[in-house]
Amino acid sequence: MVTGAAGFIGYYLAERLLQAGRPVVGIDNLNDYYDPALKEARLDRLRQHPGFRFERIDIADQRDMQDLFARLRPAIVAHMAAQAGVGYSMENPQAYGASNLAGFLNVLEGCRAVATRHLVYASSSSVYGGNARVPFSIHDSVDHPVSLYAATKKANELMAHSYAALYGLPMTGLRFFTVYGPWGRPDMAVWKFTRAILAGEPIRVNNHGRMWRDFTYIDDIAEAVVRLLDRPAEANPDFDRMAPDPGSSFAPHRVYNIGNRKPEALMELIGLIEAETGRKGILEMRPLPPGEVVTTSADTAELEAAIVFRPATPLADGIARFVRWYRDHHGI
Repeated sequence: MVTGAAGFIGYYLAERLLQAGRPVVGIDNLNDYYDPALKEARLDRLRQHPGFRFERIDIADQRDMQDLFARLRPAIVAHMAAQAGVGYSMENPQAYGASNLAGFLNVLEGCRAVATRHLVYASSSSVYGGNARVPFSIHDSVDHPVSLYAATKKANELMAHSYAALYGLPMTGLRFFTVYGPWGRPDMAVWKFTRAILAGEPIRVNNHGRMWRDFTYIDDIAEAVVRLLDRPAEANPDFDRMAPDPGSSFAPHRVYNIGNRKPEALMELIGLIEAETGRKGILEMRPLPPGEVVTTSADTAELEAAIVFRPATPLADGIARFVRWYRDHHGI
């Protein structure tokens, strides 16, 4: 089962699994946070695979989710559905409570009811919040979120850990770092900047361009998640309760960073998009918005040790692929 199958990461993950001959049930509510037509287009591509089945369900609906798990009894659940976005969490906080908290609880309860072999769920690099030490490590404390979105993702990790401890259910949280690529999200910087540059419209550049992000290409994300699906989390028999390590546990629960390990300047990103489009951007410099952080950077040592893989697509290559896809998709 892949929740959020019509979303960016969920779509790529479902497609990779289907291409490997693994049947997938995709779950999505097709909400209008961004253009549902893009989500429908992703689903149309998934429907071309005979092993794909789609169920339109809101994960926040307790009764529908109970029925879904009872009918399907999924062995592995990849929970990619969520209300995303840092800024939007200040505009519509209730959406985050419904999807990211109540919805996630419904997923946990479903996994408990059918004794799912492994739940892999999307967390976020946003959980590092006020941390200034980089690269961000899973062994660092993440107790200081600076946005409601980040707080809900931290809550997901705590909720999953409690279910792993109570019921022995293997659960793995994935802290994604600024994912981009073809079929991406229109609310993300790569899409917004490309659209604005091609349209001759101003780009809002936060913190006057003094920002760095660990941009991670979607193919690398999908590869890492697929590898982790078949590696259920295990309890650490050497866990020290007197000096608890945030990156380990006595329960079968783990978290991993999935990032490119190479923070890139926001101005570098804009320059690459300008080069690929052949147009100059109109830059509108702005201060740092509430809830945003200046730098993200992933320490992926534990990920590499677990699955012998690390994201490595250069930003220049990924941006070139995205811009080609964007122009083709929009016919420009």
